[in-house]
Amino acid sequence: MASSSLADTQGAVGALAGIFERQRAAFSRDTWPDHAARAVRLRLLLRAVLDHREEIAAAVDADFGGRSWHETMFVDVFGVVSLIRYSIANLRRWMRPQRRRVDLFLQPARAEVWYQPKGVVGIIAPWNYPVYLSLGPLTAALAAGNRAIVKPSEAVPATSALIARMLSGVFDDDLVAVAAGGHEVAAALSALPLDHLFFTGSAAAGRAVMRSAAENLTPVTLELGGKSPLIVNRDYPIPKAVKRLVAGKFFNAGQTCVAPDYALVHRERYEEFVAELERQISLAYPRVVDNSDFASIVDERHYDRLLALIADARTKGARVVEVVPTARQPGANTRKLGPTLVLDVDDTMAVMREEIFGPVLPIATYDSLDAAIAFVNQRPRPLGLYYFDDDRSRSRQVLQKTMSGGVCINEAALHVLNADLPFGGVGASGFGAYHAEAGFRTFSHARAVLARGRINPADLLVPPYGRLFERFLSLLGVKNEKKRTGPRP
Repeated sequence: MASSSLADTQGAVGALAGIFERQRAAFSRDTWPDHAARAVRLRLLLRAVLDHREEIAAAVDADFGGRSWHETMFVDVFGVVSLIRYSIANLRRWMRPQRRRVDLFLQPARAEVWYQPKGVVGIIAPWNYPVYLSLGPLTAALAAGNRAIVKPSEAVPATSALIARMLSGVFDDDLVAVAAGGHEVAAALSALPLDHLFFTGSAAAGRAVMRSAAENLTPVTLELGGKSPLIVNRDYPIPKAVKRLVAGKFFNAGQTCVAPDYALVHRERYEEFVAELERQISLAYPRVVDNSDFASIVDERHYDRLLALIADARTKGARVVEVVPTARQPGANTRKLGPTLVLDVDDTMAVMREEIFGPVLPIATYDSLDAAIAFVNQRPRPLGLYYFDDDRSRSRQVLQKTMSGGVCINEAALHVLNADLPFGGVGASGFGAYHAEAGFRTFSHARAVLARGRINPADLLVPPYGRLFERFLSLLGVKNEKKRTGPRP
């Protein structure tokens, strides 16, 4: 690292501690923002996104070296706008204390759950949807009444700088601040005694974040990824399944945590499926290198990683089909990698063990639905699972016998944009959830409140214990068979 970069990093890490202290002090002065204050903050965030939507598209395009305007508008802009609007519309209901049943032995009393702001939260966002995956969690944090430090990804510097400018234009840094920088800044943020830490990224980075947060017992939400399967039942129309697969897999050139990572097709429909996939890919992307609808790979490291996955599979006997060939010309400054199918796969290949995160699709076969379910269950639990079948009984069987963060039936990946569904992983794909009410709950402390009135029968149930207490236990259905050893009161 150059000395100037080192100085910038040290400065960012040093400033981070000061921002945290200012936010903590500000929260101590305003521990429970009312509905009006939270709604104003959400509207400010909404206005910032809408006012900068064209700049967002331009910044993301520049960082990727080419990404579809339409895709950025759909996820990074509309995705955030949808979450904010839904949160504003439902915030008052979420904030309302929830009444709970009071057990007979505690009557008369009132029991409620109050959702209390946690305090100062940290949000570490990835590069693939840099606005959606930073401002989406921020929406939930603000709705819950918190203050937040957002760490965008250093892999998308233009977008990260824009996020910092957008947020500083509407919020003081004692409410919302942006921590710009690389891994050192992310590590410093996760080491702070935050009240909650929200991380989206790789499993390896997630482990490091958890280790760091554990020093302060900071609660953590991890949004990871994994190998999300797409299963097509033998009886389902192949063209319909393939259309949704192409849309879900090659959106953003496969650089989506919920993209189908591999397809499972019945052996009898395999060749038909592959042929239809080639046909529909060619229709959607007749060319790649000069096609603004098809995103570039974000950087050279990820581009080379994808090439290595393909080479490893080919070396181990896989049949690789470059549906739209995009061989890089000498000296060409492009990271476009066209849709690539990997056939005849097995578990020795890295492409069947590692998350792909690119436009490379392995296709495996199964002989029965039970075998397909077993194939999925033998692997770490994925973030998404996509099953194509019009038979509700079989769909229910897949739902009940598999485990994943989320599921789509006859769709791929779009569940993530439904504002009122919780989004999160399970097991190796992460834990915790957010979006709308689930996000509000994630960034809130569910505080149990039991309120007694003027009459408190429990005053009769105090030491020294005797027959009155025993009769009370009998009323509760607890039979007392223990022999007394002391004098009766």
